[in-house]
Amino acid sequence: MTTALYPGTFDPVTKGHLDVLSRACTLFDQVVVAVSEGNNSKNTLFDAASRVRLVEENLGSYRNVSVESFSGLLVDYALKKKASVLVRGLRAVSDFEYEFQMAQMNRHLDSNLETIFLMPNEKYFYTSSQLIKQVHLFGERETDLVPENVLTALREINRSNRGEDQN
Repeated sequence: MTTALYPGTFDPVTKGHLDVLSRACTLFDQVVVAVSEGNNSKNTLFDAASRVRLVEENLGSYRNVSVESFSGLLVDYALKKKASVLVRGLRAVSDFEYEFQMAQMNRHLDSNLETIFLMPNEKYFYTSSQLIKQVHLFGERETDLVPENVLTALREINRSNRGEDQN
């Protein structure tokens, strides 16, 4: 049985993430969406528990997927989960350099851990969680790039922030 980890911050999860996940589910026996609890270089909008919940609420009929948060080195978490594959999404050429460096370091740390790059549907090539946050936190535009539960969560934060600003 092949277990794959699909790691990321997922802050928030987008339809592009879910598209890559659906592709991974057809390739591997078990896929663990590994939600990073965060690091000093990324300020997250949602806490880890909320990000796990937002992903879980979009699993639908996937029977071979679980969602967990983790901290520390990904290679250590992969060993703990007995995963032999890391799944990473590549949207555009600009992702490649960073992802390549990460894959090479992970291979250096654990030569048995392979990284597989999957491309999402072309309508999600330019979708990133960072762009989603910028658009949705400054208004209530519909982009059709996030699942409904994420859109609701972003709108709640937006309304909360506006309420704080009015005081």
